[in-house]
This record gives sequence, structure tokens and C-alpha cells, in this order.
Amino acid sequence: MENETKKSLKVLVRGAGDIASGIIWSLNYAGFKVCSTEVEKPSTIRTEVSFSSAIYDGKKVLDGVECVFCKEVPSMIYKCWEENKVPLVIDPEAKILNEIKFDVVIDSILAKRNLGTKIDMAPLVIGVGPGFTAKVDCHIAIETMRGHNLARIIENGSPMKNTGIPGLIEGHSFDRVIHSPADGIIHNIHKIGDKVLKDEIIAKIDSPDGLASSSHCDVKATMDGILRGIIKDGYSVKKGLKIADIDPRLSEYENCFTISDKARSIGGVVVVAIMHNDEVYGK
Repeated sequence: MENETKKSLKVLVRGAGDIASGIIWSLNYAGFKVCSTEVEKPSTIRTEVSFSSAIYDGKKVLDGVECVFCKEVPSMIYKCWEENKVPLVIDPEAKILNEIKFDVVIDSILAKRNLGTKIDMAPLVIGVGPGFTAKVDCHIAIETMRGHNLARIIENGSPMKNTGIPGLIEGHSFDRVIHSPADGIIHNIHKIGDKVLKDEIIAKIDSPDGLASSSHCDVKATMDGILRGIIKDGYSVKKGLKIADIDPRLSEYENCFTISDKARSIGGVVVVAIMHNDEVYGK
């Protein structure tokens, strides 16, 4: 009974960044039919552990699960499900809900605010992170703040508000995150997994108007460490946009390419939340 229920349940996940990808991976591994939506040009930093990369590369394999960019919907979505793959579509407004009836909708865009998810989108709607209120715009919300309450299921109320402070790693917080110093087109010099030194140039940003190379500005490493994330080469960035992330722990190379503890924790709790819900799992 339970296996048949899982095979029939359709879950739509809004967003395919690193945290969303942990959720998508967990749902697929648990046996659900998962479809993900993204914007046309995702500004993902941790591209090696994000299914959103499939939009640029056609597909993305993460910890044994393959995600496929589907241009033809809904036919390609059903084909992916038959092959136990995860379909990804460009659909920031979740219009696919007008074509396929999903049992569960999960908003894991992590925009720190609600970008249009409503509680009536599906029998079970889950809001991940700040910007959601259980029983108002979703049935349940999930805490994403690191600490004692990480991955807590919230049946009434909201997750903690965004502090704007990056997670602390070996005493480093703000200095491990790099933001674009200017508008323009980024050209990466280093790639994810590279060891970098403080003040080393990791990328260049050319003027968006196509002027000579003398108009570029350098993006420098803010500290010694491993480049854990960097936005896609050739992306059109805006000043202040988060474009890179450095991990000071040189021993963490492998972690640049695998789902994080945070993403796995939240993903597992989302699976539990669905299985605990009689409205969809007990039908």
C-alpha cells in the first residue's frame, strides 16, 4: 500500500538550488514522482550540487540521481518519471499546475520571501525557509536556520526571519561570501574545488556594454580556502549579487561536489512531513 502510494504521488518542487536539490534528491530516493521548476537563468552559486545546472547543461547527475531539462512539457515530464529521472522545467510561475495535478507543492526557492506560492495550489503545500506562515500561505513550513531548530516542521507560525548573516565556518562568516563589485559579464578564472589565496583573482567582470578589456574589474578571493561555489561563467551579474563562496577548510574538497548536511536534513524532513500527512499519503 505504501509503495503504491509513493509511486502515484506527484510532487512539484519550486526551485532547484543546493537546498532544493537536497529535497528533490530525497523525494526521488523515497520513490515519489518529482518535478522541479526554475527561472530561465538561475543565479546558482553551488552549481556542482544543484540540479538547476541542468538548464545550462541539459542534465545534471547528483549523488546518483539524474535531473533532465525538459523543453517539451508535459510529455517529457512523464517520460522522465518512467525512467526514474527528475524533470526540470523553466516555469517560475508554476503554470505547470494547470496541466498536471500535483499532490504536493514545495516552495524551496529560498528567496527569503514568498514569490507566489499559495495554500490552495495542492492538497499539501510546504514552504521552506523565511517568508512563509503555516496555515496561511502553506500547510506547513520548514525551518532552514542552522542550529538547534534546523529542519523543524512548523505546523503553526513561521520560520525564523533571515538574519542576512552567512553561516559561521571556523570563525568566518561575511568574509567567506563574495558579491559582485560591479554590473557586467563574469568570466571565471577559477572553478569550484580550486584552492585560492586571499586577494588572488578568481574572476573578472567585463563592462556590460562590451567595451575593451581595460574596462573590466577583478573579483578577488576574500580569504584562503577552497572555492565552494561560483556563479556560472558568462553570467550577467549585477553589483551586489552573491557570486562566490569560499570554505576555509582545505580538507573539505569532496564536500564541494556532494549534497550538504543542511540540504540532506531538510530533504529528509520534507519526506517525513509528506508521509505524515493523511491528506495525501493516506489517501
